[in-house]
Amino acid sequence: MLLKAARPLLVHTRWGQVRDIPRNNSAVIRFRRYTLLAANTTALTEGTTPSGKQLATTDVTATVSQYGDYITLTDFLQFTTLDPILSETAELLGQQAGNSLDQLCRNVMIAGTTVQYASSATSTASINANMKLTRQEIREAVRTLQTNDADKVTSIVNPSDGFNTSPINAAYIGIISPSTLFDLKNETGWIPVEEYSSKADVMEGEVGALDDVRFVMTTNASTTSSTVTVHRTMVLAKNYYGITRISGEAMKNIIKPLGSAGTADPLDQRSTSGWKATFVATRLNDNFAVRIEHAVSA
Repeated sequence: MLLKAARPLLVHTRWGQVRDIPRNNSAVIRFRRYTLLAANTTALTEGTTPSGKQLATTDVTATVSQYGDYITLTDFLQFTTLDPILSETAELLGQQAGNSLDQLCRNVMIAGTTVQYASSATSTASINANMKLTRQEIREAVRTLQTNDADKVTSIVNPSDGFNTSPINAAYIGIISPSTLFDLKNETGWIPVEEYSSKADVMEGEVGALDDVRFVMTTNASTTSSTVTVHRTMVLAKNYYGITRISGEAMKNIIKPLGSAGTADPLDQRSTSGWKATFVATRLNDNFAVRIEHAVSA
């Protein structure tokens, strides 16, 4: 139940590369990116071996950390309540776990260096209430990704197991807040998910599409305070970021029953239910996402 409650909240982790570290191996993961080779437009000389090229790589490393929390349940609560208390607790803990890991991943994603400010703004501080997210802003973000040779997303981490992937129709992915959705619905070309010609691969939380971007809405979408509340919409391409856990330790529900504490709980008055997870997210290529900063309608 804890895992079932956690997975719907893991919005930001859905499009990252998942590379788990084997147990009893290391806490550090290394992602390796190979630099593309430049085009060679020089004709070969007959009988002469060309000089060739050397592979160039960029390594991105990240260190996995543990996260977790628990709830203490008293014996009195357990024998006086009508509720299935362990089931209710597992659901609450699952929501907390999913929300926690989602925000950790979001904070890494929004720290990317490819930033677009709405309208004529040149910084977060210069955004005013009239500078909302429009179709033109989305098209500019798509142009940036295309210029950066960023591939569209073609798969999503399967929410049923949190590891394997499922194919989706190719598109860039936009992560938006409810207030941003309110504004986008007024834009020419907006297609609500209800009007898709095919709903075969609609993602959980998907609300619509505009040009080459499919949008997922979440209340965990990033905002920051300035002269107005600035919403930070992410438009993602393939391989922007990666996610790592320790194999077998991705997330656990740990229950300590009454009497398990020995002399630390001599009257068997306390039990606990908690969650523990290993997790780290890291950006792999800052050219493969655009953070659009903008205002929203009041």
